[in-house]
Amino acid sequence: MNKINLSNKIAIVTGGAQGFGLAICKKFIESGANVIIWDIDKNAAEKSLQEINSKKCFYQNVDVTDYSSIKENLNEIESKHKKIDIFVNNAGITGMNAKVWEYPVEEWEKVMNLDLNATFYCCKAVVPFMIKNNYGRIVNISSIAGKEGNPNASAYSTAKAGVIGLTKSLGKELADKNIAVNCVTPAAAKTRIFDQMTKEHIDYMLSKIPRNRFAKVEELASLVSWLVSEENSFSTAGVFDLSGGRATY
Repeated sequence: MNKINLSNKIAIVTGGAQGFGLAICKKFIESGANVIIWDIDKNAAEKSLQEINSKKCFYQNVDVTDYSSIKENLNEIESKHKKIDIFVNNAGITGMNAKVWEYPVEEWEKVMNLDLNATFYCCKAVVPFMIKNNYGRIVNISSIAGKEGNPNASAYSTAKAGVIGLTKSLGKELADKNIAVNCVTPAAAKTRIFDQMTKEHIDYMLSKIPRNRFAKVEELASLVSWLVSEENSFSTAGVFDLSGGRATY
C-alpha cells in the first residue's frame, strides 16, 4: 500500500465510530495523524477506541446537527492541540425507502438535517480555524446517489447532491488559501447503513455497479487520505468518484 504522510496533523472525522468513518480514522492514524472521532453513539465509539488502540485517537460526543456543540468542541480541540488541520464530514443516514409522494415530511427533514445541514454547520465552524493557520483539508463524503439520484431515496439523493454543491462553493471561496475542499462520491459499501435500506434497494444499487461488487471501506479511506494530505496541493472544489464504474459524469 502507498504511504501517506499525515505526521503531526490534527484530524476530526464525524461519524468516525463505524463504517467509512472508522476506516478513515484507522488510515489517518496509520499515516501519523492525531484523530478525534466525533460520534453521537458512545457505545460504538468506545468499541472503536478499543479496536484502534492508539494514543493518537480520541473521542468527543458531538451532535453535528447542533451548531453550538460543534463550535464548543472545536474550541476545545484547538486549545489542546493548537490547530485543526483536517476535517472529514462523514456522519450521515440514508433515511427510509419510499416514493417522493409517500415520503414523510419528518423523515425528509431528519435526513436533510444530518446529511446536508450538519455538513454546512461543520464547514462554517471549522473554516475560520484553518484560515487563521493558512492550512486545511476538508473532505465531504457525498454519494453516487448525489450525482445520479436513486429512486426511492429522494431525501438521501437530494442531501448528497447538496453536499456536492456546498463543496464546490466553499472550495472556490478558499481557493486563494492553502485550504483544499473536496468531496468523494462512493458507491455503497456493506456497512451498518445497509440496515436502513430494503433488500430491493440494496439489490438495485449493486446492479448499477459495473465491477459487480460494493465498495470496500478501506478503498474510500485510501482516497480520502490522499485528499487530506499536503500532496494534494492543487485539487479543490473537486468531486472524486469511487463508484466501481457506475458514475456517468
